[in-house]
Amino acid sequence: MERQTYTVDEVAGALGVSRSVAYEQVREGAIPARRLGKRWIIPKARFDAWLAGEGA
Repeated sequence: MERQTYTVDEVAGALGVSRSVAYEQVREGAIPARRLGKRWIIPKARFDAWLAGEGA
């Protein structure tokens, strides 16, 4: 089964920003993400649509 989420580190790499900037954007809601316990997860479909400019 293929993973359906990205980590914040993976998103930071994809966007070419630092880990701290990615976490800041996730916390502010600029990057579509959800809390799962203490971790942030970024659903692949939502992130890919957001990145393509199709909304969050």
